[in-house]
Amino acid sequence: MSKYTDPAKDLLDHIGGKENIAAVTHCATRMRFVLNDPKNADIEKIEEIGLVKGTFTQAGQFQVIVGNEVASFYNEFVKHAGVDGTSKEGAKVAAKQNMNWLQRMMGHLADIFTPIIPALVVGGLILGFRNVIGDIKLLDDGTKTIVEVSQFWAGVHAFLWLIGEAVFHFLPVAITWSITRKMGTSQILGIILGITLVSPQLLNAYGVAEADKIPVWDFGFAQIEMIGYQAQVIPAILAGFVLVYLERFFRKISPNAISMIIVPFFALVPTVLIAHTVLGPIGWTIGSWISDVVYTSLTSAFGWLFAAIFGFAYAPLVITGLHHMTNAIDLQLMSEFNGTNLWPMIALSNIAQGSAVLAMIYINRKNEEEKQVSIPACISCYLGVTEPAMFGINLKYGFPFLAAMLGSMVAAIISVGSGVMANSIGVGGIPGFLSIQAGDWGMFFISMAVAIIIPFILTVIFAKANVGKISFGKK
Repeated sequence: MSKYTDPAKDLLDHIGGKENIAAVTHCATRMRFVLNDPKNADIEKIEEIGLVKGTFTQAGQFQVIVGNEVASFYNEFVKHAGVDGTSKEGAKVAAKQNMNWLQRMMGHLADIFTPIIPALVVGGLILGFRNVIGDIKLLDDGTKTIVEVSQFWAGVHAFLWLIGEAVFHFLPVAITWSITRKMGTSQILGIILGITLVSPQLLNAYGVAEADKIPVWDFGFAQIEMIGYQAQVIPAILAGFVLVYLERFFRKISPNAISMIIVPFFALVPTVLIAHTVLGPIGWTIGSWISDVVYTSLTSAFGWLFAAIFGFAYAPLVITGLHHMTNAIDLQLMSEFNGTNLWPMIALSNIAQGSAVLAMIYINRKNEEEKQVSIPACISCYLGVTEPAMFGINLKYGFPFLAAMLGSMVAAIISVGSGVMANSIGVGGIPGFLSIQAGDWGMFFISMAVAIIIPFILTVIFAKANVGKISFGKK
């Protein structure tokens, strides 16, 4: 008998038994269940299990936070329960039975952007570094940049754009690939489709406004403008899904003997045509409208109000999964305004949640069992991974979550009010300053200080005032 045997038995009993499990898998720190009837799970008793550090429900999955031991615990659980493990993708499919249409849409959006986030993070760091050495006058009494006085750094500046351009200008390639990957169709067709949206023979999207004449494909009876969609998000998403559904349609009706010829041709060629005649212009218009509304709202006289709402509400959006829509908005802002004022607020929200946990570490400093959960949660939150902090600590007690939301709100107002812009989506939490445009570092550091201090102080005050449910032991 291992140390996981009894906790596994208890979890099975309190989750409603084997018959209540539709699917089960695990990630780095959590058990992920799709339950036939979520009401049959006794959350209070589950959280009393010694190995369990918290629970929450997201995207139709009931998730049990275990920590770094989750893989061993999972193996013991499935052996004791007599259930077959499920892949993460299988669990997501099963979870759809517990999701409404909005949750499903947000889930699709998350699945599209999650695989390309590492590239976006790298690209954001590179743009930030290029700004520091190429745009800020740091040398010769503030008259010259590092690039202007050093050939080596000038070469580095030029070389790094090779990667930055690949990440952001050719973003549609990544998006169309990710869509075909998610939907289980031909990924190479997705890559080819993305390339046709950013081909060098097209007029670069950034040069359309200044172009005296836009080149066209002339078919005699009709002309199609040769415009590229570099860094455009919505045209790529629309085109990617058209490709997927055309491929599925032709695969269904084509005889197996000739499907290898018919399906790729009749899926790709019409999609490229539709993308450049209909979807591209429509997607560009929609994307520009969304980015204009967001940017104008955040830079208007009432920008402080929009910042306050977003800063306060972002953490609850994470709980519902609706926060995934901000990825697309951030990328659209970048393409239109060479930066985003939305991402800094997201990084500040991460920091605020971590600071509330830091306060709980101080409050529960004599509780060794509690510190085993709260200290790793605080560290991961400050590095941009908020789930252990939010679900394992802040939502568990209630008042730290509110304190973090209020601190995030004030920090967001300062950030937006001072015009802080990020180069791109980047590393969250405290390392988030690396994605901020170098000229805005000063005000972002002030915003970070606010996101650290206010949640900490408010959490301590709320604890002493008995705001919400307070427990200094294991729940």
